[in-house]
Amino acid sequence: MPQHEKVAALWPVVTERFGGKPQANEPLANHTTSRLGGPADIWLPVTTVDDLVEAVTMARQHHVSLFMLGGGANILITDAGIRGLVIENRTKTVHIEPPQSGSNNRIVTADSGVVLPNLTRRCAREGLSGFEWAVGVPGTIGGAVVNNAGAYGSDMAATLVRAELLSPEGDRVWQPVDWFAYDYRTSVLKRQAGSEWIVLRAELRLTVASPDEVEARMNGFNERRKSSQPPGATMGSMFKNPPGDYAGRLIEAAGLKGYRVGQAQISTVHANFFQNLGGATATDMIALIQTAQQTVAEKFNVALELEIEVVGE
Repeated sequence: MPQHEKVAALWPVVTERFGGKPQANEPLANHTTSRLGGPADIWLPVTTVDDLVEAVTMARQHHVSLFMLGGGANILITDAGIRGLVIENRTKTVHIEPPQSGSNNRIVTADSGVVLPNLTRRCAREGLSGFEWAVGVPGTIGGAVVNNAGAYGSDMAATLVRAELLSPEGDRVWQPVDWFAYDYRTSVLKRQAGSEWIVLRAELRLTVASPDEVEARMNGFNERRKSSQPPGATMGSMFKNPPGDYAGRLIEAAGLKGYRVGQAQISTVHANFFQNLGGATATDMIALIQTAQQTVAEKFNVALELEIEVVGE
């Protein structure tokens, strides 16, 4: 059966179960930080882990392709959009274990749809340190687990204890941090193209500290981010930093700071951020990415590797 017929068969099932939440042909530009992206055949927001598992199971039973969307950062969706079911993960439960006598650590369990800055601030109020780096990172826990998100010398690998996943076979299993085989901005889940493991929840180990100290560190990171990174519609860092260098420095040294294709521009603030000035297309942005890669390769013999993911038809 062709994919569009499978999608048509899934539609009445998801609308019966989730009511008015699913939307057909939803523009994904409404759900990404870059304001780019064509339509999803079916777009469905979920707010609980059980609903997330049920939606994934429905798609699998109907053999409909599935895409998980979190905060909409670190992703470039093509103008043609995404076929099948796009689940927007808005799960938001956070549980912080009470203090244990004699321990300087506390365990925090967060749903995969929890927004990183929100969790950071919640931890700060509780006087928990180790997650301050995420205060300005525009993503979710699920995306951070998959991508080993990080900033300011720390990352998910430093605090993750284990994560609950939905396996390709439909089982809910907890996997320890070692299972993810973390490296710089990657994991076993990211390296396996088309991996069908879905992150449901993550368990972090954080250190007890003074709320004022944690707040001060967060404010410092926020100030650094504001002074060095552009506001507006971006995807976050475009390229991984090559060993011993910085992608932004190379792009700037290649003379591309401020370079534009249509309404897509390499930021004048930080050259590793590419902005939608308003009215850009994903096609413009892809052309801009290719220009940066080709120019840096020609001038410096360095192959810039994307940190973002390009998805869609």
